[in-house]
Amino acid sequence: MSDTKLTIAIPLANGQLCQHFGHCQQFALIVANPANGEIISSNNLTPPPHEPGVLPRWLAEQNATLIIAGGMGQRAQDLFTEQGIKVVVGAPVGAPAELVKAYLSNTLKTGTNSCAH
Repeated sequence: MSDTKLTIAIPLANGQLCQHFGHCQQFALIVANPANGEIISSNNLTPPPHEPGVLPRWLAEQNATLIIAGGMGQRAQDLFTEQGIKVVVGAPVGAPAELVKAYLSNTLKTGTNSCAH
């Protein structure tokens, strides 16, 4: 098994996944080992003021390679993809660690993108 680490960003409001990506108060940055599903570390960071293109750059600087989001517009998704960050949308409100564990075990249930504008 490889010891590759995955840094997953989750937008938060009141400690849970925020359904509206651009309105989140903080981001949980969770470093996990995808080989065994183990969470190595978790840190909540306050993002810079929301402007187009700022968050993709900032999260790339934090080494994020995946975002689990409730909703995100297509243009924002494209900007993250340009930074090499995979986007999963339609995730339910929940605790960041639970969402990461569900993603890593292929049991994360995603619904519709709540920001399809």
